[in-house]
Amino acid sequence: MDRVALHFERTDGRRGRGGDLLLRLGAWRQVCDSYYLSVDDAPTARGDLTRRIARLLEQWEEQVAGIPGRAGGTAFLPFDFSDQYTGWLRVASEDGVRARVEAGWSRVLEGWSFPPSDIAGAAGSVRDFDPVAGARLDCSVSGLLAAITAVRRGFAPDQG
Repeated sequence: MDRVALHFERTDGRRGRGGDLLLRLGAWRQVCDSYYLSVDDAPTARGDLTRRIARLLEQWEEQVAGIPGRAGGTAFLPFDFSDQYTGWLRVASEDGVRARVEAGWSRVLEGWSFPPSDIAGAAGSVRDFDPVAGARLDCSVSGLLAAITAVRRGFAPDQG
């Protein structure tokens, strides 16, 4: 299994304000907001902001874990929820073993239009994904899943 350069972390203590999260995919970096995570009032949103980030990452795990069972396919993982767009990682695999992970944007799915604690419906409806030049990496699906799990455990170590 390869080591995948994927990191998602808090950048400071400004909970629920702009620029308090950082996503790193390889050498690419994107500062993100936790605001829509902090105001998520869906039944699936529980706990403080740290737990809500862990819930988002748990959903990433679920999306990526389904790729080998489909013998390939595409999963979308939201990372930035903003008023006029959302940031996504597109995980595409032809064989369910190797994947290309690309960061990009959707302007159709805005950050307020779905709860971060329940991404399944929105993740299945990304139609206008606009990739960021150079924001991609190739890896194994199992390596990506291990990287996401490690990041999630950093937010919620008691959740396995």
